[in-house]
Amino acid sequence: MKIILTQEVSGLGAPGDVVEVKDGYGRNYLLPRGEAIRWTRGAERTAESIRKARASRAVRDAEHAGEIKAKLEATPVQVKVRAGDSGRLFGAVTASDIAEALAATSGESVDKRTVVIGNPIKSLGNHEVSVKLHDEVSATVALNVIPA
Repeated sequence: MKIILTQEVSGLGAPGDVVEVKDGYGRNYLLPRGEAIRWTRGAERTAESIRKARASRAVRDAEHAGEIKAKLEATPVQVKVRAGDSGRLFGAVTASDIAEALAATSGESVDKRTVVIGNPIKSLGNHEVSVKLHDEVSATVALNVIPA
């Protein structure tokens, strides 16, 4: 099945890319979630406009992403979570928790989908997470998990 991505899908492509996927993946996952549209000749023009808009934003945002990266890496971020006496958390620190803490600390709004957590954070202490700000710009943020 040939589709046009409307959102970034990790491992598949960026908005405006025309990709070939298995029928079930496209029909049952990507299309219902609004992450893609079916490819047609008319939709190809839509894909071209998505690519042009993405390219114009990318040129403008590359410099801005560098500035945001400097802000995010400058100060460690503290996340308050519920924890037991032994230091284990009740659950795990989620990407949305980290995005809220980054917004509170740096003043820059960060989309939770851009936060990359390597292993689930289930203990108190210092951790590192990555934030993908742009195609070429990624910030490594020091995260301090403290009990609430």
